[in-house]
Amino acid sequence: MTRISTTAMAVSVLCVASTLGLAAQMPVSKVDSVTTTATIQAIDATTRRVTLRLEKGDEDTFVAGPAVTRFDELKVGDKIKMTYYESRVYQIRKPGETANVPGESSAITAATSKLPGGTVARQVKSTVTVVSIDPSVPSITVKTDDGRTVTRKVEDKTHLAGVQPGDRIDVTYTEALLMSVTRQG
Repeated sequence: MTRISTTAMAVSVLCVASTLGLAAQMPVSKVDSVTTTATIQAIDATTRRVTLRLEKGDEDTFVAGPAVTRFDELKVGDKIKMTYYESRVYQIRKPGETANVPGESSAITAATSKLPGGTVARQVKSTVTVVSIDPSVPSITVKTDDGRTVTRKVEDKTHLAGVQPGDRIDVTYTEALLMSVTRQG
């Protein structure tokens, strides 16, 4: 899956390792968030390229697409606080139970504050089928709707209790990037 925004590229420290946790009949959630601040080093108004310096000194350049409606208000020296959230929810569904409706949705919300900011979010819903479980690792192997077979280690062995081959797991993956600009003086 690709990240929701080119802005997310500027925050390479935000990559969060996926883990798979499961629970029989009860949804299992895993939520991660990372916050960082970057300083605008350069702006090219013609190409809408913005160069950021991250807290650790790394620089990254991205293009602000048309969804960045307040682009003209950005200034060199502005600080951009970015918080990236990622959550995964897993729900076991026994054969015959109502299915998750697969699909993807996204939203962009502009901040109403004095300075530019906003939120970019995306949610993907899918379903996988349990192929096998190895409680000794512990791990689970599933087949995706597009035919791929994926094996993942499970953090907590108790999440595998009651899970059987043939069970379906509804997966809801949500990610969001919240950004706000602050200015000195």
